[in-house]
Amino acid sequence: MPDPAPVAGSAQLRASEPASGVFAPAPRPSGWRAGLRLLGTLALVPLYLGAASLMALACVRVGADLLAGIDPFLPPSRRPFVGAMALARRALAVDILRQIFLAGLVLGTALWRDGAGWRARLALDRERPNGMRARNLLLILLLWPLVHIAWVSATAAYFGTSFGQGTRLSPMLTPAAVAAWLAYVVVLAPFAEELLMRGEIFRRARAVLGPAATIGLTAAIFALAHVSLPSPSGWGLARPVSLLPLALALGILRWRTGRLWPCIALHGWSNLALVAYVLWPE
Repeated sequence: MPDPAPVAGSAQLRASEPASGVFAPAPRPSGWRAGLRLLGTLALVPLYLGAASLMALACVRVGADLLAGIDPFLPPSRRPFVGAMALARRALAVDILRQIFLAGLVLGTALWRDGAGWRARLALDRERPNGMRARNLLLILLLWPLVHIAWVSATAAYFGTSFGQGTRLSPMLTPAAVAAWLAYVVVLAPFAEELLMRGEIFRRARAVLGPAATIGLTAAIFALAHVSLPSPSGWGLARPVSLLPLALALGILRWRTGRLWPCIALHGWSNLALVAYVLWPE
């Protein structure tokens, strides 16, 4: 059954709610019921990410092997080596398909749960005025890359990582591969991740928690989802720390505007600015 808690931007909003994007959900559950709902919300993140990853791996493994004339069910000891470039293309394909499947899973769940109200569920509708003035939103979009780059650079210096030092695209990448990678970084990843974090998870958490706690929780989950194993670049925990301000800004933007599109725009614009900064010739 659809969750009766109203969503920012939906037709269920009370007429007495302010236009600042602060929405008043139905009475929130308390005690153990609230705890169970919150645990269920937290469990959805690895479930969505794991399912999307498995689907992407299966598709690339089987599809790429068939295109290369390889039996995808051969044991590892009998599999021919496909080459470094082919492995790199497969890795990129997995990343791209993961985001496509993630977006599909979230959209499919919203459509299944709320039917015609799926846009309102994910704050993709326009049934109420934007809670933030257009000039303020534009100012945030223009200035945020400077804040983000400064914070990421400071985080890298604190953790002793190699952020932005001698990073270059491989000269062996084809123009099509570069275009696909940029589309993944600037469009696909922001769209899919925001659908999950500031769309479905934000909505579910907001039905249990207040605005500040919801923003903090979704920011923490978003940052922890980007934890990587220690590597020669030294990122490890530095990456989630570097993403915390962005995650908090996206949560505040989602709360203030009551919409998801500004979050997707800021996320993609921030990624593009960071890529341009890292790859810009010295």
